[in-house]
Amino acid sequence: MGSVFELLHPTVQKWVYKQGWDDLRDIQKEAIKPILSQNVDVVISASTAAGKTEAAFLPACSACVGNDEGFSVLYISPLKALINDQCRRLEGLSDMLGMRVTAWHGDSSRAEKTKAKRDPNGIVLITPESLESLLVREPGWVRTAFEPLQYIVIDEYHAFIGTERGHQLQSLMHRLEGLLDRHDTPIPRIALSATLGDMDGVMQALRPNKSVECTLIRGEGTGSSLKFQLRGYVNRPPVEDSSEDEYFNTELPADQQVAQDLFETLRGDSHLVFANSRQRCEHFAVMLSDLGKKKHLSENEFFPHHGSLSKELRSDLESRLQKERLPTTAICTMTLELGIDIGKVKSVCQVTAPHSVSSLRQRLGRSGRRGDPAILRMYITENELSHDSNVIDMLRVELLQTIAMTHLLLGEKWFEPADRTLPHFSTLVHQILAVVAQWGGVRADQLWQLLCVSGPFDLVEIKNYKALLKHMGESRLISQLSSGEIVLGLEGEKLVSHYSFYAVFKTPEEYRVVVGSKTIGTLPVDSALLVGQSIVFGGRRWKVEEIDAERKSIHVVSALGGRPPKFGGGGIGVHDRVRQEMFKIYAEGDHRISHADSRIEFMDSDAKLLFSEGLRVFRDFDLANTSVFKHSKYVYVIPWMGDKIVNTLTIFLNYCGFKASSYAGVIEISDTEVCAIKDCLVSAVRSGIPSNTDLAQHIVEKDIDKYDYLLPDQLLTKGYGARYFNSEDSLLWIKRESNLGRF
Repeated sequence: MGSVFELLHPTVQKWVYKQGWDDLRDIQKEAIKPILSQNVDVVISASTAAGKTEAAFLPACSACVGNDEGFSVLYISPLKALINDQCRRLEGLSDMLGMRVTAWHGDSSRAEKTKAKRDPNGIVLITPESLESLLVREPGWVRTAFEPLQYIVIDEYHAFIGTERGHQLQSLMHRLEGLLDRHDTPIPRIALSATLGDMDGVMQALRPNKSVECTLIRGEGTGSSLKFQLRGYVNRPPVEDSSEDEYFNTELPADQQVAQDLFETLRGDSHLVFANSRQRCEHFAVMLSDLGKKKHLSENEFFPHHGSLSKELRSDLESRLQKERLPTTAICTMTLELGIDIGKVKSVCQVTAPHSVSSLRQRLGRSGRRGDPAILRMYITENELSHDSNVIDMLRVELLQTIAMTHLLLGEKWFEPADRTLPHFSTLVHQILAVVAQWGGVRADQLWQLLCVSGPFDLVEIKNYKALLKHMGESRLISQLSSGEIVLGLEGEKLVSHYSFYAVFKTPEEYRVVVGSKTIGTLPVDSALLVGQSIVFGGRRWKVEEIDAERKSIHVVSALGGRPPKFGGGGIGVHDRVRQEMFKIYAEGDHRISHADSRIEFMDSDAKLLFSEGLRVFRDFDLANTSVFKHSKYVYVIPWMGDKIVNTLTIFLNYCGFKASSYAGVIEISDTEVCAIKDCLVSAVRSGIPSNTDLAQHIVEKDIDKYDYLLPDQLLTKGYGARYFNSEDSLLWIKRESNLGRF
């Protein structure tokens, strides 16, 4: 085992031998000394099932043996299911050490929590929301129970970084140290993370005030092999129904072929099929189950798994996968992307372009059990081309994005860094209310110091902080006593006392899409949307006539023009690097992945044919040398940049009086000519582009995060602008394209 192994507690060593391990993994060895030192933070970065949990807990438990006067280790997880899994994994080790393991979340039994309250001991596993609840409701007990705390372990840390929930977590850890009077003797933090492209950013995010050094332990990978194929399908549109009541056709022929191929390939074993949206998840689950009935399978093997299903249905499916007794395929959204212990599946499949490179990597990590190679299968459909096809379909953008993400994942080993430029005003409102509730009363300068100076909201300027407090006072969320202390106001008391207060995240707001007086479906509003823009919904193109924020509805009329694009992008922002890789692939004319001195083929004949079609269109429009061109009734701008720049250019063109919409990184402008768009963009070099905040003023619905509705208008607009726009980099793009003569 090596000399470093001897640093572990003898009982921990005994547990390791009991597992039958010949040796510890490299990351587990490297973690022992820094964690036992208790004077540094540690980030352990490795792939799924690489032994990160043991790397953290073997030394942490060694340091905490014999401490029975309170909790020694605080483990924080984004998922209740993951907490339950970790309880099972830690059970044997904790029993041998005499350390209790307590799962503390909304589904934990009252008896288990009561026992822990009476005699806090060992390891407590908790979600950020449950920790928030304890700090707000029982700060006195928390101070006593956590007084001897030696470590904070954060699992799946990459899932928190750059999000509202991640900012809440940073604030919670900082507030806990304040409550325990540990700012001068900080509690070591151990973050377990997937390998990301910006590990320096991951380390900085772990403790923003940098009061403790951070050590990175990076797994080198298992060296396991990968089998990968991308299959292409052509979707031939059905005959359109002209009746007013028929707005969509959900039974796409290509999807039926994908389902048939999935069924033939996956039956008889266990797999994960990622479908990205809940609707598409259910769509494929039904088709696969129906195929099983037609083929007279003795038992269904195909089941949906997404956030709208009951906890019982999801838990039953997770348990079935974990036991590996019956062939089981889960057709899922992002719900099975994180580290819930479902065992290893034979393969991972993707039936639409992945959300991101980091998401694709997480999914791939689920495959490759018992030494077998990991298997990734991707099924991408594109519309059949016709005389009125959209440029996005002609360029085969969904296929191209999938290829680019695959290149970045397998060839470049690159993953998206978190966006650390956001002020997170929504979460700041929440944390102000939480701290006031926790302490009963607190001065404005104390709040500023705790949350913004030494805490995670360091991007918030003092003028914006003052404006926020003033607005919260006017809204009766807080009130100021004659002594100067801030206490909860009437509305603040109502908000904090409700069980839903402790979470800062929410799913995107669903708006009804209305034609005349008829609702034709719902659409999540998670991207910039303007009156006059075109949207694609249910396979048809619509023009937005009105956005009613109060009634949560989008009123549309049928839009004239060519066929709408099949692929709209998916709602989650695409990074600049992905679109630049897409451009590079077409510019080079080669989809294969470089490896060593060779190029590896990974697409079937249909996918290669689709790629050739898109490449031909790329060359016909001379897109290697131009960014602005006309096709049919529209002028197109293709920046080959991420969604922040695409959003900025789209809103800027609307700001200048054009009718611009964007889909999957392509900007489409109606009723204009190329020269007018070029003149507009060139003029921006001289006059500039409005700021992110100024552009955001044109957006009707800006309530994206949970507590945005409590913000004053100027901060709501500023926060929205920071999230969706990037005026500075957009102007740099215009200048560069202009200098290169691309428009």
